[in-house]
Amino acid sequence: MALSSSTPLHTTTHKLHAGFQPMACVATRVARFINPNSSLPRHRHSLQQSFQVRHRCYPPKRTHVGVAFALDISFVEAPLTSIELAAEQIYSLVLDISASPALMKGHTRPGQYVQLRVAGSGSKPAYMSIASPPSTAASGSLEFLIKNVKGQTAGFLCDLNKGDKVEVSPAAGNGFAIENLYPAEDFPTVLLFATGTGISPVRSLIEAGFDALKRSDVRLYYGTKNLQWMAYQHKFKEWESSGVKIIRVLSQSDDDWTGEAGYVQASFAKEKGIADPLRTGAILSGQREMMQDVTSHLLAEGVLQEKILKNF
Repeated sequence: MALSSSTPLHTTTHKLHAGFQPMACVATRVARFINPNSSLPRHRHSLQQSFQVRHRCYPPKRTHVGVAFALDISFVEAPLTSIELAAEQIYSLVLDISASPALMKGHTRPGQYVQLRVAGSGSKPAYMSIASPPSTAASGSLEFLIKNVKGQTAGFLCDLNKGDKVEVSPAAGNGFAIENLYPAEDFPTVLLFATGTGISPVRSLIEAGFDALKRSDVRLYYGTKNLQWMAYQHKFKEWESSGVKIIRVLSQSDDDWTGEAGYVQASFAKEKGIADPLRTGAILSGQREMMQDVTSHLLAEGVLQEKILKNF
């Protein structure tokens, strides 16, 4: 039974307790049939009372709290100003948020996210990392990189046309705690890892800037299926000029590919190690297994947990 935010908790609890009495009676009779010498109390309400005590000590999860949170989120409509194919089955969407000063001011850190859905559709909102730097929001736009998954909100968004309206929630999340990797001179090595559309918040960070040119070793390991699935290739020269070395990793490369093949975590693991782990930081975004494997490797090398940054 789905509980709404208006469902009284005491009513639900009463219904739960009401169901315990017949269950308690049956359980008691079965126990005595199996073991006639059982020390179970013969008062017919005793087992029911024990259920009630257990219920009070270990209450069920109150799912209505999550529902109430979702219902309390305020969405604003924003027109779609641009939608382009960024890679195979991946679209770049740009929203005009200039009519919403709160949204313009809300994106303050790379790595934050919003909830999106097609305006008036009533569909379930989808969490999307913001791909553009905070300065873009301040000028009235938000950019996203979305994989076209048919039948889901992401797919509905990718099917829109320029001028269509999208409902946007306020920016949320703490983003990347990049201040943990400052002063820049104290953390000369910063390793970035991204797979698929996980490049979105990493792009936001790179273009917002984190003094990469003041650091001696800044690498981005960017993994996709093949080059056709790799977004933002037209930005690579710009990123490299800002001090970020890009290592492209393809999991399903063709015979002509001479770069890194396989998975991001395996490509990184082939490196000879981290020279100074206490002066090394990392930023991770994308596929969960990759993030877990890379995190384990970094910790084993001696990188501090608080220097491994994630946006979720």
